[in-house]
Amino acid sequence: MTAASPSDSLSRDALTVLQPAFDGTDTAPAWLLRLLENGMSGVGLFGRNVVSAEQLTRLNGQLLAANPHALVAVDEEGGDVTRLEVADGSSFPGAHALGAADDTGLTRAVAGEMGRRLAACGVTVNWAPSADVNNNPDNPVIGTRSFGDDPDLVARHTVAFVEGMQAAGVAACVKHFPGHGDTDVDSHLALPRIGVDLETLQRRELVPFRAAVAAGTRCVMSAHLLLPALDPDLPGTLSPAVLHGLLRAPVAEGGLGFDGLIYTDGMEMEAVAATHGIDGGSVMAIAAGADAICIGGTAWDEGQVLGLRDALVRAVREGRLSEERLHEAAERCRELGRWTAAARATGDPAPAADAEAIGLDAARRALRIHPAGAAARLRGAPHVASLVPGTNIAVGAETPWGLAAELRERLPGTTESVHPAPAADADPAAVAAAHVTEILDAAGDRTVVAVVRGVHRYRWMSDTLDALVAARPDTVVVEMGVPFAPPTGALHLTTHGAARVCGRAAAEVIAGSPG
Repeated sequence: MTAASPSDSLSRDALTVLQPAFDGTDTAPAWLLRLLENGMSGVGLFGRNVVSAEQLTRLNGQLLAANPHALVAVDEEGGDVTRLEVADGSSFPGAHALGAADDTGLTRAVAGEMGRRLAACGVTVNWAPSADVNNNPDNPVIGTRSFGDDPDLVARHTVAFVEGMQAAGVAACVKHFPGHGDTDVDSHLALPRIGVDLETLQRRELVPFRAAVAAGTRCVMSAHLLLPALDPDLPGTLSPAVLHGLLRAPVAEGGLGFDGLIYTDGMEMEAVAATHGIDGGSVMAIAAGADAICIGGTAWDEGQVLGLRDALVRAVREGRLSEERLHEAAERCRELGRWTAAARATGDPAPAADAEAIGLDAARRALRIHPAGAAARLRGAPHVASLVPGTNIAVGAETPWGLAAELRERLPGTTESVHPAPAADADPAAVAAAHVTEILDAAGDRTVVAVVRGVHRYRWMSDTLDALVAARPDTVVVEMGVPFAPPTGALHLTTHGAARVCGRAAAEVIAGSPG
């Protein structure tokens, strides 16, 4: 570790650009408060930091007391990715459901109410929305986090989300630039590659980001993915061609003309860390044009934060990072902090008393029923068979989803069996046969409600569903992921997401008891 004085302007700038995650719910670590008091500009909050809205408000109050301009950031996309409601599931449907409803006024209202909840808890930056155009059915990490697969639809809803969020006094951060939709690799685990040409990128991936920049989004988050048409060697987060040459470049020169704050995606993600390390990757990201280093996959401690600070200082002293670029990045963090402090004083009022109604209305409007106008014909309480895929790190396994709890409220006696993804080398047909036997044994003569999530991506799941519907043609199927597969079953519901309110909207139709 280099000898860096906390009062040294270079060291202070290096500390300012760091946005670490931490452990703590009731009390922020003393070291974290001390660093915030001495120049660090922000933190990232995750599900491990949240117990309740009241608890989070107290925790964030400590952070903002240490630094009133702190960038207290969180991934609150709604839908499948929620931190405020990590334990129960979101009161708001996610982007894919909002895109299915396709009412920008509704998207703006949902984002505004979400923003008011965040602001009331002391959150100042939301790492949302995902402006990715989800045009690859095999995408393992975006899916329902995207508004859809049409660039213009994604653009108009991205703008509406940004407007609603920032009207509530919370800075929006559109992600994952320049677009993570056309990937079949999760950048948490490896480096994705998008092999499209520049013309395709301009008319597809970049359309929502251009619209968001024009609408005044305060932040953009970079993606850890390789686009050889822009840079054959470095992922976007580390590429001057992507961040400076495209995102920052003037519109007249083919760029997006963005002058706000650029966050990196999590620097501990394998797409960067496996090759460059967190220290090396962070230096390269700042040099490329990023302003704030997100380090959020795991909780950090003081030694790790100061070590990364000193790695940035050492890079300047060794000529690998210019002092001017580091200072520019730190100033952008401070400027955003000043905006968030002012926005808290002028944003929309406290959350609405009928906040739950806003989210539920959106979930109901996103629901699709096949055949149109069909209704379930239940013989009493059903049996719910939940076919559970693995979750990616962004979504997390701790947030509940599904239908059983919502149906049980309306139809007491509803039962559930859970059927997890098999080992990678398992025979899908054998897995399907075993699952169907278990489901039919548990269901008896009751109607089966099969709940799936992105069935097109999993052979074991599609085989199980096909065999189940063949054995029991009266099966009700509820797809809670991206609906690329054709509808099946006597009644097929598509929720466009697995938020709690999406489950409630589907349960209302199945039970015939809206409201």
